[in-house]
Amino acid sequence: MAVKRRKYTKDYKEAAVAMAGRADRTVGQAARELGINAGMLARWQSELRESQEGKVKVFPGNGNPRDEELVQLRKRVAELEEVNEILKKAAER
Repeated sequence: MAVKRRKYTKDYKEAAVAMAGRADRTVGQAARELGINAGMLARWQSELRESQEGKVKVFPGNGNPRDEELVQLRKRVAELEEVNEILKKAAER
């Protein structure tokens, strides 16, 4: 039986990070109160911090910027492999 993956809104994630950032709570305590994994909450904190530094877009939704780049690179590799095959066939003639 497959487990459905829960999705959280950007607002929920920001509120959770703010809750975890309060001085009277640890990340673990905030995660338990919210019913989520502490590692996930820590990752959200890291993503928010990186976005404030201008490194990444905060909470991009499904996937992340690295996934988009990977898709683009794979497309480019496929295109180049196709060009190589064409050139090989032309060189054989």
